[in-house]
Amino acid sequence: MEWLLEINPVLLALMATLFTYAVTALGASMVFFFKTINKKVLNLMLGFAAGVMIAASFWSLLDPAIKMVEDSGGIPWVPAVIGFLGGGVFLYGLDKILPHLHLGLARDKAEGIPTTWRRSVLLVLAITLHNIPEGLAVGVAFGALAMNPEIGVLSGAIVLAFGIGLQNFPEGAAVSVPLRREGLSRWKSFLYGQASGVVEPIAGVVGALLVVSMSSILPYALSFAAGAMIYVVIEELIPESQTGNETDLSTIGGMVGFTVMMLLDVALG
Repeated sequence: MEWLLEINPVLLALMATLFTYAVTALGASMVFFFKTINKKVLNLMLGFAAGVMIAASFWSLLDPAIKMVEDSGGIPWVPAVIGFLGGGVFLYGLDKILPHLHLGLARDKAEGIPTTWRRSVLLVLAITLHNIPEGLAVGVAFGALAMNPEIGVLSGAIVLAFGIGLQNFPEGAAVSVPLRREGLSRWKSFLYGQASGVVEPIAGVVGALLVVSMSSILPYALSFAAGAMIYVVIEELIPESQTGNETDLSTIGGMVGFTVMMLLDVALG
């Protein structure tokens, strides 16, 4: 795996986020096999995605940022607090501006700037909003190689990309299958579903470029990505996974997702 250290970190970030996008597309392809998703299964999948993102936010982003500042003799909580809250504020701003619709909500409950866009477009934009911090997180993790080109840093970035990809599968299905249920063709539902992940390579490259060009912001960037991801989990994934009568399944999914990501990060990262 050492040969990967010779590749430009921005290119690695692009490759990694293309992988996470591909898993989103793979999840969206489930529309060719199912017209609906059982609510219990959907809650389980969304809970799993939430658990993965929570674990990744700490083990892959916040913890490394804190240790980085400690090793340099700085005040460890300053970048963590500023970056984390900054990520939340950034997503809050996007949430208020970008028109989108949460799963299961009526059109008049759409958030963001008022629009006449179709419900299908609003649903896709909701998942697209999820994928911005995910792409940023992967990009920042690989961008860190410019400052510290070591196997441990590379392994952590790869594990993060794998974990994000893992939870992108249910997110892709959570877009395409509901669109099919609303009357769109299988192909159009798939195209909308996979399109929600296109933003990840873009955000990944932007995150990597920022860190490579300004290495001093790395702890802030890692914390920023963590804050943005946690905002998505609390604001959308957890509430959506708790709808219906079988909320225990979403809790179990969250526990399993957290455990899987923690295991990957601690054992392999």
